[in-house]
Amino acid sequence: MIRLYSLFMLLDLALLVVALIDCLSAEEYAIRALPRIAWVFLILLFSPIGAIAWFVAGRPPRAIRMSNGEKWRPGRGFPEDERPARTGPLAPDDDPEFLRNLSSSLKDDEAMMKRWEADLRRREEELRKRDDKQE
Repeated sequence: MIRLYSLFMLLDLALLVVALIDCLSAEEYAIRALPRIAWVFLILLFSPIGAIAWFVAGRPPRAIRMSNGEKWRPGRGFPEDERPARTGPLAPDDDPEFLRNLSSSLKDDEAMMKRWEADLRRREEELRKRDDKQE
């Protein structure tokens, strides 16, 4: 039993040391969720949970290799001069043609609603007349 506990203690110590070295060697801007000092305290005070939390939520994300061979890091974004040109359709709020057609479609909708209301009033009148004759 003592051997098992000593094995767990060694694993915990190894995890703590690796997490602490990884946290201290990471670039400050790349650390996620908390500042570096908070991660160091979490790793040291809440072992092994703090070390596991570092590897899950605090460690800098790995660079992703894009199809053209360049590396891209999440959150890096595009510098303004490297931003890809917009080639697809615009959003409705940005499309001037859509906005022009919007006012004409609203007028068409209002005219249709007035026709429906007039038709509804006419039908109601016919039903009232029919009810008056039946009485």
